[in-house]
Amino acid sequence: MEVEVKVRLPDSTSHQKLSTLLSPFHTKTLLQENVFFDGSDSQLSSNLAVLRLRFITTTATAPNHCVLSLKAKPVISQGISRAQELEEPMDPTLGRACIAEPWRLLSVTDSAIVERVKQEFGVSGLVCLGGFRNVRSVYDWQGLKIEVDETNFDFGTCYEVECETGDPERDKKVIERFLEDNGIGFEYSQVSKFAVFQSGKLPFYNRGR
Repeated sequence: MEVEVKVRLPDSTSHQKLSTLLSPFHTKTLLQENVFFDGSDSQLSSNLAVLRLRFITTTATAPNHCVLSLKAKPVISQGISRAQELEEPMDPTLGRACIAEPWRLLSVTDSAIVERVKQEFGVSGLVCLGGFRNVRSVYDWQGLKIEVDETNFDFGTCYEVECETGDPERDKKVIERFLEDNGIGFEYSQVSKFAVFQSGKLPFYNRGR
């Protein structure tokens, strides 16, 4: 089970201000390309499951890599996201081939994720849904791994703060206090990035904090 604190920032100004405040604690920046798949009969989305290939480029010296993931039964409430998650490394060249020809993904024989997609969800054909890009800046701050995202959809840009945690209520308060003390507006994330992508429009920013 993946548990994260997720809060939205209102605009690029807030994103830049937060990034500047956290800059002494910066560890890396990840350039992520996210591509999603569904069953040919919508077997995954109809069961609240998300199959994703993520291609990751770092600004450091580490090589580029690709990760296949399956998320299921997501719940987001009061800025805390919970979802079942499986992840596996994948050869980036194979990943690119799967985008062009989605059937190749179901042909991978050594993947527990692919096996689950076929057996549990009854998927025998895949379609590529497209995706979006994300710039993720990672900070080691106050014992927390803070991720500040700038997510670029075809229809606009969202800004979000994420923190994977074993104590979400405690760490949410720590993050909220930091943002409030520095005059940075925020609101709790209500939906996932994939849900925003599916909707085709940016979520309305309701209020500042």
